[in-house]
Amino acid sequence: MNENNKLYPLKFIPICKDKIWGGGKIFKLLQKQEASTEHCGECWEISGIADNVSQVKNGFLKSNDLNELLEVYMSDLVGEGIYDRFEDNFPLLIKFIDASDDLSVQVHPDKKSSKKIPNAQSKTELWYIMHAEADAKLYIGFKQGVTKESFFEGVAENRVEEMLETYPVQTGDIFFILGGTVHAIGKGILLAEIQQASDTTYRIYDWNRKDEKGNSRELHLDLAEKVLNFDETSSPKIDYDKTKQGTTPLLRNPFFNLNYLLLTQPTEKVYIEIDSFVIYVCVEGEVSIVMDESDVFTLKKGETILKPAACDELTFLPTPSAKLLEIYME
Repeated sequence: MNENNKLYPLKFIPICKDKIWGGGKIFKLLQKQEASTEHCGECWEISGIADNVSQVKNGFLKSNDLNELLEVYMSDLVGEGIYDRFEDNFPLLIKFIDASDDLSVQVHPDKKSSKKIPNAQSKTELWYIMHAEADAKLYIGFKQGVTKESFFEGVAENRVEEMLETYPVQTGDIFFILGGTVHAIGKGILLAEIQQASDTTYRIYDWNRKDEKGNSRELHLDLAEKVLNFDETSSPKIDYDKTKQGTTPLLRNPFFNLNYLLLTQPTEKVYIEIDSFVIYVCVEGEVSIVMDESDVFTLKKGETILKPAACDELTFLPTPSAKLLEIYME
């Protein structure tokens, strides 16, 4: 690779989406100038999904999109093993979600069930709570004893909420949601979402909500029935010490790995043993990221950056402290 055209940590232009349940926190708390001030529900930070492909906003690759970079840089961007598996399809989607109202009760396919449905893609995801109002909660999984038959009876009778497990949340909480798990984000929550690169969602219940024209949103009960998992009993919450400084490993699985970084002093990261891109999401504070002692990239709360696989070392200089999510694959 030409030294002057060497890959470097990449920032992307946010793709902001208004939603019926969206609010103003992505604009106000995360300082996203691309977001609307009242109804922005999602901000896609890194995406290779068709019609929503992220464009680079820094350095000599500015204005190139993520899929173009994959075609040119291939394994130098994502890692040899990852490129062999996914080729020119970026495997993850990173976004922020602002729920000023309850999101629909929904489900995404897992790998096995997605093969039964044309054009379906599996989706496992993780949520990091960035802000939560008093009494905010998540709905994840079924209460004990709920069966397929009793659940769909409850859907028909508007009794969905009583059948779902609820989790009160506060800033810093983390939840891991496998494909096939019923879930909904409750109102009053701003979160960061790490997920497989899929936009396949089957809506089960929408709280009898109407849009501005008085119409209900489409439900996908037949498809949801094919992918819902009624046997999952493990807790989705990931417990960890939020005050532990340095790097804390939190999750290892076939979909993505996650570490939590609490930085209060200069920290050097060496990536020689990781054959993968690495994504950093800043969830609190600010940090300067230094490459080759001269190239400096600033990352603030609500910003995301992608370290290409070809970058072997970075130095992190918090000012004065920063909390980051570190995401990569194996």
